[in-house]
Amino acid sequence: MVDDWSQAIQHDVMRIYRAKRDEAHRSVTLKYTILGFISSGTYGRVYKAQSKDEDARLHAIKKFKPDKDGDIATYTGISQSAIREIALNREICHENIVALKEVILEDKSIYMVFEYAEHDFLQVIHHYSQTLRSHIPHDLLKSLIFQLLNGLLYLHDSHILHRDLKPANILITSTGIVKIGDLGLARLTYQPLQPLFAGDKVVVTIWYRSPELLMGSKHYHKAVDCWAVGCVMAELASLRPIFKGEEAKLDSKKNVPFQKDQLLKVIEVLGKPDEREWSGMKNTPEYHNVKRLDDSPNRLDAWCKQRNLPPLAINFLSKLFIYDPDKRMKAREALSHSWFQEDPQPTFNVFQHQLNTPSQLPPHRRITLDEAPSMMPAQPTHAQHFPAQFTQPQHLPGQTHGSGTSLASLSVGHGGHTRKKARLG
Repeated sequence: MVDDWSQAIQHDVMRIYRAKRDEAHRSVTLKYTILGFISSGTYGRVYKAQSKDEDARLHAIKKFKPDKDGDIATYTGISQSAIREIALNREICHENIVALKEVILEDKSIYMVFEYAEHDFLQVIHHYSQTLRSHIPHDLLKSLIFQLLNGLLYLHDSHILHRDLKPANILITSTGIVKIGDLGLARLTYQPLQPLFAGDKVVVTIWYRSPELLMGSKHYHKAVDCWAVGCVMAELASLRPIFKGEEAKLDSKKNVPFQKDQLLKVIEVLGKPDEREWSGMKNTPEYHNVKRLDDSPNRLDAWCKQRNLPPLAINFLSKLFIYDPDKRMKAREALSHSWFQEDPQPTFNVFQHQLNTPSQLPPHRRITLDEAPSMMPAQPTHAQHFPAQFTQPQHLPGQTHGSGTSLASLSVGHGGHTRKKARLG
């Protein structure tokens, strides 16, 4: 009798525990209202969502795709990219890094819930190139790059390489705060268990890939991210990628080919790398292929002047585009560069100087109905019943984030913390 009584109590305790656990574990759609579909990629789909809690905050929910065996979705565990992104995002916190709110495992699918940002660098480039048909103002360019570097310094001080910085992965909130996103390719650099190249033969999108990576180097460091920042800055200045090459694909044995076309695009602007300036290039696997290429002078100064960049901005960009990764300007050095000290100085709200001219402000990110099976609610029969966000671009509110106080005038400490964390409400 005692044993039966003890087992009954234990059963009741477990039942109560499971009931409380199940109550606490609410599904994605019970916690969030899915407002629309943002984008998709090899990793999965991203949706705009609103919390059903009292704060009603906006979020971006990344749903990872399940693996497929033909047309049948199968569960084979969590991908390496998802594991990295979850692990790193849970450990970091900075105003210029997209914040991860929670991770939900439901029906063998992984959902990462991030704070929401209304814009990205690619959208800003498109707005100025296609709608306004004018160059991005110098004050906006400077503020964008300063905040980008502020976030990158935090990552580097935390021993994290991003390894995929590009305009589409750099977000901006409606209050003008830059947020580095997508840490799917990021890696820790502090005493790695394996060499960085193990399992990742190709990193960084081709147009933003540094010379040491293009030349097959298996040992690289934070300088690959700083080169990418230079590429992003140049793209903001010219409204098109500065090094727009064609990527040579992996062969049948997954060997990485020589990226000749991309390297030629770099050489057209920066000239052929010189062994006297980069002694380590002779140790790269593709050195013999580079030696065969024709000599070319450095045309970066002329390229910058055609885009109306001032002398200090040209000097700044040239230091990010140094071939030798050991001599290339680091994030901390870049934040201290005199370009950020001269007027106009970078501001807390990158759109500070555009607020008086609403047409210069990019529209909010468009969201759409996703036709594929997904988290989206059933599509209404009549188009006039769609919520406004599905059909009309929205515009930034007129409020500022703080005053026009200069960011560059503030000291940069560990990770570049200069103010309390800003979140989109």
